[in-house]
Amino acid sequence: MVDVKCEIVIQRPRAAVAGFAADPNNAPTWYANIGSAVHRGGPPVGVGTLVDFGARFLGRELKYTYEFVEWVPGSRLVMRTAQGPFPMQTTYTWSDEGSATRMVLANTGEPAGFSKVAGFLMAPMMRHAMGKDLRKLKELLESGAADR
Repeated sequence: MVDVKCEIVIQRPRAAVAGFAADPNNAPTWYANIGSAVHRGGPPVGVGTLVDFGARFLGRELKYTYEFVEWVPGSRLVMRTAQGPFPMQTTYTWSDEGSATRMVLANTGEPAGFSKVAGFLMAPMMRHAMGKDLRKLKELLESGAADR
């Protein structure tokens, strides 16, 4: 079992942070390992939304589909995938931190196949990647680059 959580405080209002982070079209701009995200069915996002991702992890190309299983706009998003080598649940939570926003990114999953062999490496690698991704998100949002 892999269970990794990272958090960051972003100097932007919660609606702006949550709105940008929860939009699947923005994922490739702040996730280093995600090369593509295709939202099936188009906006708006909500419970049942399906997003096809193309990613690279541990030197392998991965294709997987996340389903939004919980959606509380501006507060919480839970996405889950059951197929692929690494069934995963990703949770975003956003809360006010004064005039800023605290974002928590959590990933839990049960590696299988190739990923199970590399399982002991996964948590520290995921923690490093997730921290880097959150720092990129912070940079995009605080610089105003996400508004362009």
